[in-house]
Amino acid sequence: MKQKIYPEEVVNYLKDKAIKKWELEWIEVSGIDQVIVVPAICEFPNIKNLLSSLIKNDRSILHKSLVIFVINNSASSSHEIKEDNKKSLSLMRAIINGSNSDKFVYEISKSGIQIGVLDAALEGKEFKDKQAGVGLARKIGLDQALKVFDYSNPNKKILISLDADCTVEKNYIKEIRSFFNMQNISVANIDFEHNLESEKNNIRGIVSYEIYLRHYVVGLLFAMSPYSFHTIGSTLVCDHEAYIKAGGMNTRKAAEDFYFLQKLAKHYKIHKITSAKVKPSARESWRVPFGTGKSMTDYLTGKKEILLYDPDKYIVLKEWLELLNSDLSLNTNIILNEAKKIHCELFNFLESRGFSKDWDQILSNSKSEKQLNYQRKNWFDAFKTLKLMHHLRDTSFPMVDIKSGVEKLFNMVGHTIEIEDDKNNNNFYEEYLSELKLVEHSLTKNLVN
Repeated sequence: MKQKIYPEEVVNYLKDKAIKKWELEWIEVSGIDQVIVVPAICEFPNIKNLLSSLIKNDRSILHKSLVIFVINNSASSSHEIKEDNKKSLSLMRAIINGSNSDKFVYEISKSGIQIGVLDAALEGKEFKDKQAGVGLARKIGLDQALKVFDYSNPNKKILISLDADCTVEKNYIKEIRSFFNMQNISVANIDFEHNLESEKNNIRGIVSYEIYLRHYVVGLLFAMSPYSFHTIGSTLVCDHEAYIKAGGMNTRKAAEDFYFLQKLAKHYKIHKITSAKVKPSARESWRVPFGTGKSMTDYLTGKKEILLYDPDKYIVLKEWLELLNSDLSLNTNIILNEAKKIHCELFNFLESRGFSKDWDQILSNSKSEKQLNYQRKNWFDAFKTLKLMHHLRDTSFPMVDIKSGVEKLFNMVGHTIEIEDDKNNNNFYEEYLSELKLVEHSLTKNLVN
């Protein structure tokens, strides 16, 4: 195969920012347009489930798709984890080498999908304990993906982030590919729906957690925040140019998806693909210190009831964003005085974050409306938005129960429902979740239009 010619921005990124310690194992082919990167630690059964769902996708697209599994652990990982990872590595290598002695391996091989593996698990290749985590695993996979694309054809080069404990629908790759190429977008989130089929004893817990996630995003949509999207690693998709512009994935042990999407959102619109779904697992997990797995562990052990933000906070946020984006923001003293009128704790938050000094400098350095608009979004980013929510929670608006929080938010956005939560209706949480999805999709559509 002739040597690949990379675009200049890819060459520069690979030279300056890519991690080079791990090399991709795969049978090189031309024509790769999309790469799916899957970090995996102790995930052998789930990897098989994921692959079984992926090969149901359109075969004409599968041969242009590469799935990179990043099998990883640290030197101090348990014997059980290391043995499970060895099984995953053996499976990957059997598929790559075209072994037909195993029925499952044969089915994956004949589907046409391309498989690659990064071995960050065996002795000498493990992650260092201080670095080990999903951020590093995602980064080395996504960095390697830049090397395999066929840049000679005009199609978008699409980087798809997924998790090993997910499954996908049979139109998953086709819808991503169509959305990016037909609408010429750079970043998107795939719609998601936690897999409840294997969690029949804990449906209330995972439904409550998904209500929490969607309630927050609906609140941000109501406030017209530019950061009103889910930050779930298994739903994230971008093209290679956006990946490079954002500086590549970070190496955080957790919340890597939050910070990466925040970087992307400062430069690109985060679109939402609703025509296909990712189904993340609803399991308990030790893998990260927060997120679905941690929330389920806390819920099941009785450590933590799942509560929601008081929707009144979103009114404060909405009024603050309107103020920040108005002409009143052209004077630091005026914007701070107006912020105090919205809520005294908004003012206190801005003071504690050094807004006055920062904003004076931003106004002085912004030479155009475009620069100022960028700085508005850059200073009050997703992290500061979340921190404001926490500040208001701790000082003025305590968390509320799910029924109160959902119904108050529905009232704020003008969504009318009639759901009975009596003893004869055990599914009212699921009804709340269904209605939240409708509101989220409607507000997202209105924001785009």
